[in-house]
Amino acid sequence: MLQLKPFPIKTTQFIGPLLVLIFALLAFIFDDQTSDLLIYNRRLIIEGEYWRLITGHFFHSNGNHFLLNAAAVALLWALHGQYYHYKSYLIIFIVSALICSLGMFWFAKNITLYVGLSGVLHGFFVWGALMDIKHNEKTGYLLLIGVIAKIIHEQVYGASADVEQLIGASVATDAHLYGAIGGLVVFTVAYFNAKRTNV
Repeated sequence: MLQLKPFPIKTTQFIGPLLVLIFALLAFIFDDQTSDLLIYNRRLIIEGEYWRLITGHFFHSNGNHFLLNAAAVALLWALHGQYYHYKSYLIIFIVSALICSLGMFWFAKNITLYVGLSGVLHGFFVWGALMDIKHNEKTGYLLLIGVIAKIIHEQVYGASADVEQLIGASVATDAHLYGAIGGLVVFTVAYFNAKRTNV
């Protein structure tokens, strides 16, 4: 029998996604004044502006891009918010953002500029699917298989032309791959830390 999960409305569950949405909205509103200082820019990162590895993820190419990512933040919260706590949410965000940015920096040198939350959101998606599996939710396997299939498809065939037209920019499919790896890393480290603690 299908049982509905309790909606994640505790403050500790929604404060993380809410803060991300607020920062992304502020970045969108003040894009003209702040983007040159904060977006992922490979050349400037090489010159020592390392904060861009994190801050660049809050910016977007246009309004459609922002709305798509904002909707994805809300959807992931509705899907996996029962596992969220603002402290762990912050860790997942930072680790996924760093691995996403460093992955592009080291292995996708053709990406010189990058904006958007989609890489980090793939990290949250993978982490949430693995948390479902950990808690014996069978849908977690479907979600994990789905996101893996999506990433493989993007790596082989590239991104959807319709999406690129909608957001007015190329989709950095490598960001999705490395962001997903970030979510996997956070889950794996936490899982083995918990097992070691319980020994």
